[in-house]
Amino acid sequence: MPGKPLRDVIGPGLDVLFCGINPSLRSAERGHHFARPGNRFWPAIHRAGLTPRLMAPEEDMDLLDHGLGVTNVVDRPTRTAAELSPEELRAGAAALDDLVARYRPRALAVLGITAYRLGFGRPRAAIGLQPERVGGAATWVVPNPSGLNAHHQLPDLARLYGQLRPPAG
Repeated sequence: MPGKPLRDVIGPGLDVLFCGINPSLRSAERGHHFARPGNRFWPAIHRAGLTPRLMAPEEDMDLLDHGLGVTNVVDRPTRTAAELSPEELRAGAAALDDLVARYRPRALAVLGITAYRLGFGRPRAAIGLQPERVGGAATWVVPNPSGLNAHHQLPDLARLYGQLRPPAG
């Protein structure tokens, strides 16, 4: 989409659209998602069985070949997500609803419980499948893979992200 500091990796009918909170300054500078050193997104999706090999941020557009995509709740890059206002998160959540309705992924995975709670007005939401759908898609909240998030280690991320795999068959 024009004007975004970091382009969406998206196409129609994806298995999973991952939605980060917002780009890091490093990701915006490099022009690729999850490019900050220490971010565990790439190893987590590989260990979860969502990609056949460990990919690098520069290969983010190749996620489409695996039925995966990436976008953000808020487009504005920051040093930390804590710099975002609740208003930015709410506006981003509304835009995300429209984006998901347009591209119709099987599942939406929001990467961060706090951003989901604030942006979508769900203060009691917990990690996992949500009772509400966003844009018509099954909506999951999974831990943020940022290295700044010490609550979840890589094996936890891989296990939780693995729940997003499409059903066999």
